Amino acid sequence: MTVQDLRDVLRERAEVPSPGNPYRHDQVSSRIRRTRLRRRATAGAGAMAVVVASAVVGVSLLPGTATAPDRGAVAIARTEQDMPAGLPEQFTAGDGTAYRRLAVGTIKKEDAKKVSFTVPVSGKPLDVAMTCDGEDFVNTPRVSVNGNADTGAQVLPCGKAMQLRPLSLVRRGATEATVTFDTTVVGRGCVQRDKDGPCVPPKPKVAAWHVAVYEWTPPARRVEPEPVKDFPDRVDGWTLARSATGVSDRDSSFTLVVKSASGKIGVDQLCTGDLAARMWFKIRVNGTDAPMVGGCNVWKSGDYPMVLSEYDVPKGSRVTISGKIGFWGEYTNRPVRWSVGVYVK
Repeated sequence: MTVQDLRDVLRERAEVPSPGNPYRHDQVSSRIRRTRLRRRATAGAGAMAVVVASAVVGVSLLPGTATAPDRGAVAIARTEQDMPAGLPEQFTAGDGTAYRRLAVGTIKKEDAKKVSFTVPVSGKPLDVAMTCDGEDFVNTPRVSVNGNADTGAQVLPCGKAMQLRPLSLVRRGATEATVTFDTTVVGRGCVQRDKDGPCVPPKPKVAAWHVAVYEWTPPARRVEPEPVKDFPDRVDGWTLARSATGVSDRDSSFTLVVKSASGKIGVDQLCTGDLAARMWFKIRVNGTDAPMVGGCNVWKSGDYPMVLSEYDVPKGSRVTISGKIGFWGEYTNRPVRWSVGVYVK
């Protein structure tokens, strides 16, 4: 799952009306096909509703195996964004975290059903995982725990590599939890195909999904994330004005002051650590709340994966950008190193 996909899910679940963006659907589709995406937002604007979930499902359930398979067969994932294909019975993440599958099912697009199954709760963190037999932008199952929608557990897009997200609504002290994957819920999002045309629900694309619930054991010791690559000084007409960095379990806020001659600024995030996709950034521009940013890109090689959040600000004036940083789900001994860069024109 890409960082932009998670941000879109957050906006789709927001309670406030969305500002118009006639090109949003095409932008998301392009991003999923691994092309660059620009994202515009105005300081103080409400969160943007983008995608809807409406597909049909059937299910085949299988409990997690009680006997661990041979350790030599355990999959190894370099990062959460480079997970093994399929939904293995157990695997080890790049930071040494051991995952064990508790339940697994198949969601068939031919059947008009949602799927629920109950899993044991031992006190260890729980994640949901999904893979998809399809391509490009399709509907994704909405995840709930004991009937309550779990925003942090939403996963996009469709792909054969496993995507993991945390179940953050499991009650402390519980001995079991019922997890539901539902592709029958219709969202409130809409798209404008033409600049002056009406905003209409997007036509859904359906696919077969494979879903599972995993339990994971935190590393015995804190895993230090590697340094984050520096933001480029200049990119596509933008100039880096200021940046800040920190580690999630020690540094949870930042404040940067910049000037923009054109009245436009862009804010981006880069991270290292297996749980980078689970981070959220609450941004304020000149004291006004901006839409929450979910997820964080990990940049190790290749072109800079720019996903700027753009804001209109007073031309030539000092602009204060502040933010708070946190996680969805559990992250014991698995910190993330983050960097925030502010670009100006």
